[in-house]
Amino acid sequence: MLQGYGLYQEEHEAFRRTVRAVVEKELKPFASQWEEQEEFPRELFTRFGELGFLGLKYPEAYGGSNAGELYEAVLLEEMGRCGSGGVAAGLGAQHTIATGPLHKYGSEDQKQRFLAPAIRGEKIGALGITEPNGGSDVAGLRTTARRDGEHYIVNGSKTYITNGVRADFVVLAVKTNPDAGHKGLALLVVEKGTPGFSVGRKLKKLGWRASDTGELFFEDCRVPAANLLGGVEGQGFYQIMGNFQWERLSLALGALGAMEEMLEVVMAHVRDRRAFGHALHEFQVVRHRIAELATEFEAARQLTYHALRLHVGGEYAIAQTSMAKKVATETACRVADACLQLHGGAGYMMEYDIQRHWRDARLGPIGGGTSEIMNEIIAKQLGL
Repeated sequence: MLQGYGLYQEEHEAFRRTVRAVVEKELKPFASQWEEQEEFPRELFTRFGELGFLGLKYPEAYGGSNAGELYEAVLLEEMGRCGSGGVAAGLGAQHTIATGPLHKYGSEDQKQRFLAPAIRGEKIGALGITEPNGGSDVAGLRTTARRDGEHYIVNGSKTYITNGVRADFVVLAVKTNPDAGHKGLALLVVEKGTPGFSVGRKLKKLGWRASDTGELFFEDCRVPAANLLGGVEGQGFYQIMGNFQWERLSLALGALGAMEEMLEVVMAHVRDRRAFGHALHEFQVVRHRIAELATEFEAARQLTYHALRLHVGGEYAIAQTSMAKKVATETACRVADACLQLHGGAGYMMEYDIQRHWRDARLGPIGGGTSEIMNEIIAKQLGL
């Protein structure tokens, strides 16, 4: 990684070396095993809490280090290199999407009850937005929360929820006023064990297999009104949108880390693999293909870093963030496919890691808003 992108300084690169050492020693050697088990140890949350990785952008009052989002960006890139999109997704969901709304909009009591233990890795959080009948159409959500004295009565369901099976709490998107469109949304924290809240299937996925992805059901679930984020109904849409920018940047950053890892893997392969009496890298077509992939990767990195630079500078860079998310994740799919091709028949074998990169990369243009949704956002920012 070259210092001088106008973004990361030496202290960030020092942190990168620390994270990379953890990834190389404590995550990557077990990636295949956890993928086969379709679960990684819960203890990784507490381990990351001990390392301070779950609270990089949060205040010290809640156990964070207040180091800032650039440090978390480094963490996200390096986790993309861990060999398992599922591990990166499960741990990443804790500090990018589940706790973000608590930090921005939670009351002091909510932060002490949910944010602080999540930063320590003692409680696992999830963000519950997507439903069986809709994902990106946030205003069209059907899960309702009706006020009843000091409680809300929640009815509805969610699906494709990362960490949904193991979550100790869910930051849940609900409709407090079903007739008010996006103005009728709210975020409500629902704790595990609340009567009426149940977890359905642990969903089986093409990739990201080590992360748990669940279905959540709410049937006359009584949630304390004190768990309403922001304390006022009707703010949910803006609370959700306020965190989408970082979620989308996190997916772009993770894609960068994964691409860097894939390129290192494929270059080692073409140096070692021989055909027709020559190492593969001695063939011009192979060298040129890898040169093209490296160029695409660098272009995606520059765009992502530009969006990140604007974001940490305080700009609400909607278009650039959407562009970065779209380009980085789509480029990762192309890089993964080409790297698998360069492995030949070996690339199609489950024993080679490149097949897992190929499967994991495919979620990038879908999760956090599809590429089609990104195009729509970009078009609107252009005034169309």
